[in-house]
Amino acid sequence: MASTSTLSFCTLRRRLPLVGAFCMLTLGLSNLRTGSKLGYSTNTVQSHSIRMEANNNTVPSIVVYVTVPNKESGKKLAESIVKEKLAACVNRVPGIESVYQWKGEIQTDSEELLIIKTRQSLLEALTEHVKANHEYDVPEVISLPINGGNLKYLEWIKESTRE
Repeated sequence: MASTSTLSFCTLRRRLPLVGAFCMLTLGLSNLRTGSKLGYSTNTVQSHSIRMEANNNTVPSIVVYVTVPNKESGKKLAESIVKEKLAACVNRVPGIESVYQWKGEIQTDSEELLIIKTRQSLLEALTEHVKANHEYDVPEVISLPINGGNLKYLEWIKESTRE
């Protein structure tokens, strides 16, 4: 019995950071205005991050989610995206499970999630690249705006991608 609860706890511990990261990406750090309750001042947080429109060394940037059926296709697609300078970085998150409706049937599949950081202006080219190099008939390509963050990282996105 102890090993079962330990296994469940370990599984939960591994999944919580992914859930937290997904929530932070979805909700955006700019929605968190409770800095003083967390033990630091809002001014401290703002001095280490920026709003996207506040700096000429950055470009409007996005996070793009793409799911792939397995590790091999995820690696191949991620590498081609970065090689073509369509993104500065692609995180590969293994072990997700997707539940969706396809052709009137509920489907459940194990997949890998690609989290892609790029310029907003590259979304169309990135989408076409994914569609041309993906196994699915209708690959997931959805984007979320990056409203702010670490200035050096946001500058790096600009420097690492094509115009």
